[in-house]
Amino acid sequence: MPTTMLQIPTADGSADAFAAFPDHGGQCPGVLMYADGFGIRPALRAMALELAGHGYYVLVPNAFYRHGPAPVIRLPEHIGEEVRSAVFAELMPLIESHTAERVLSDADAYVRFLTARPEVSAGPVAVTGYCIGGLWAMRTAAAHPGQVAAVAAFHGPVGVDGPGLFSKLTAQVHLGHAEGDLTPEALGELNQALDVAGVSYSSEIYPGTIHGFTMSDTDAFSASGLKRHWDRLLPLLDRALGNS
Repeated sequence: MPTTMLQIPTADGSADAFAAFPDHGGQCPGVLMYADGFGIRPALRAMALELAGHGYYVLVPNAFYRHGPAPVIRLPEHIGEEVRSAVFAELMPLIESHTAERVLSDADAYVRFLTARPEVSAGPVAVTGYCIGGLWAMRTAAAHPGQVAAVAAFHGPVGVDGPGLFSKLTAQVHLGHAEGDLTPEALGELNQALDVAGVSYSSEIYPGTIHGFTMSDTDAFSASGLKRHWDRLLPLLDRALGNS
């Protein structure tokens, strides 16, 4: 799959981004992919390439571009428990500074940039996100009801904004929760809120998973969880974006 690094103009400067897309030379539907808090790195590039191989133009922005180009902090090849606390000590100030206002401002820029790419076909796009990126994906979809037709969030804190966010969603939604993040009772409450808001969704706990299960460079990785993620994400995108 062809890949490239890009610069996305934003209200606060320029965000570096990774893009992967099919090599057939034609147009294809666009997908905005938000990384987890660890940001753009080989594991995320591999996921973007996998998705591009199914016929999508995948744009992965560096959410922390205000602090420098990716990787904003130095990451080990494997983010194991022995280094996790030290990594998070550097990451948390970046995550906390990325306010809801910044998320929405950047989302405007990302969606505008993605839909204007010559490789991206006309029509709606989709958004997917991981961990904190799942929350950003949901906020992006809620803020762009006419442009985002599908949104997926995996092991993300999607309930933080509550019914106020859900009521703005028009996209088809899939939420894949880690068993270690959400009890069945909490899942029921979340799904009830989505029902009340009239959202078209699927929302489930992935068995035997803990937070971060999609990320192959962490101790949380679950091969079965990642496969289930693709089994849910790809049909969602195909339905919403008319890709086959």
